[in-house]
Amino acid sequence: MLSVELPDRASASLVLMLGVGSRFEDDRIGGISHFIEHLFFKGTRRRPTAREIAEAIEGVGGAMNASTDKELTVYWTRVPADRVDLAVDVLFDIVSDSQLAPEDVERERMVILEELKMYMDQPQDYVHSLFERAMWPDHPLGRDIIGTVESVSSTSRADLIEYVRDHYRLPNLVIGLVGAIDQERALELVEPRLHLPDESNGRTFRPAPSPLTASTVTVLRRDTEQAHMCLGTRAVSYLDPDRYAMDLLNTILGEGMSSRLWLEVREKRGLAYDVHSYTSKHSDGGAFTVYMGVDPRRATDAIRLVVEELRRVTEDLVPEPELTKVREYTKGRLQLGLESTNSLASWLCQQELLTGQVKTVPEVLAFYEAVTAEDLRRVARRVLTQPIQLAVIGPFDQEGPFWAAIDI
Repeated sequence: MLSVELPDRASASLVLMLGVGSRFEDDRIGGISHFIEHLFFKGTRRRPTAREIAEAIEGVGGAMNASTDKELTVYWTRVPADRVDLAVDVLFDIVSDSQLAPEDVERERMVILEELKMYMDQPQDYVHSLFERAMWPDHPLGRDIIGTVESVSSTSRADLIEYVRDHYRLPNLVIGLVGAIDQERALELVEPRLHLPDESNGRTFRPAPSPLTASTVTVLRRDTEQAHMCLGTRAVSYLDPDRYAMDLLNTILGEGMSSRLWLEVREKRGLAYDVHSYTSKHSDGGAFTVYMGVDPRRATDAIRLVVEELRRVTEDLVPEPELTKVREYTKGRLQLGLESTNSLASWLCQQELLTGQVKTVPEVLAFYEAVTAEDLRRVARRVLTQPIQLAVIGPFDQEGPFWAAIDI
C-alpha cells in the first residue's frame, strides 16, 4: 500500500488500482474489463443496489468513480478526511463482494451498448478508434476499451465471473491512500479488508506487434461538416528511458496554445478549430498522435502542414528558449495536476503498478530538466521518421489525396 499523509488537506482519497485492462482480453470477450467496472457499482451483499452504494459516499459529500484502460482498472473515492473509514468500507466492498446479479448484467449490457453507439456517432471521438486499429492491427491494443457490439452482446455472466476470479487478485492490486490520515491508521483500516485471492494466476497479455513497415490511410465516409483526422507514428513505452524526452517533444508539437501545431495550423493559417497531439504509452510500446478537426476542403492542406512540422523537428534543434518554455510548462502541469489527494494517489499507484517503482515529484522534474535539444532531435528521429498512419472521417470517397498529403 502507498500512503501519503497530508495533514493540511480537508479530504482523503482511496484508490484501488488493478493490473488488468482491455489488452488482457481476447476478441470474444472484448470490453469485459469495462463491463465489470460498470457492474461493480450495481450491488453487493451488504449494499444490494446502486443507490445504496452511491448514497453511502454522496451522503457525506464524497465522490466515487472508476475507469478502465488498456492495462489497468481504477476504482477511487474521495471523502472528507474524517470519513476515510467509510471510503475504505465502501470501495473494498464493491471490489471484493459485488454480486454481478443476472438482472444487473442484462440491464448494464444495454447501457454499454448505448454508450458504444453514442461513441460511434461522434466522429471527433470515433476517429481515434480508427487510428488505433491502424496503429495496432489485429491486436487488443487496437480494439476499443469498451469492446464491440458483438462482444458486449455475447459476453455471459459466467464469462464475467471467471474474468473477475482470474484477474481480481492481490498480486494485481495496488492501494493508494492520500490525505489527512497517518500511515499507521491507514494500514489499520486497509489490512482487514484484503479478501481477494492472494496468489497470481500467471496470466498476461499478448506482446505488442512488430514495428510497422508501411503507412496506411483509413477513410470512413460520413456526411459531416468537419473532417476529423488522426495521424501519427509508433512511439515509446512507459518503461523507455526516452519517455521524458517524448513528453517534451509532444508538448513542443501539440500540447497547449503555444505549441507549434496550434500556432501554425490554427493561429497562423486558420485551418482548424482544434489541433493537438498526445502520446499513448504501454509496457512494450506506444504511439504519438495528432488530432485535427478541419474544413473538409482544407483537410489535405492541414495534413501537409502537420507532416512538415513533424519533419522539421527531426532536422532542426529546438531553440533553447523554446526548450526552456516547454520544460517549465511540463513541470508546472505535473505539479498542478497532483494538487488533489485523488490525483496524487492515482499517480503513485500507477507508477507502482506499471513500472514497479515510485519516483518522487522532484525526481521526475529532474528527468525533464536533464533533456537536451540533442535528445529531442534524436527521439524525434527515432519516432517521427517511422511510417505515418492516418485515419479520416468526413465526406470523402477516395483515399488518393490523403496518400499524397502524407508523402512529402
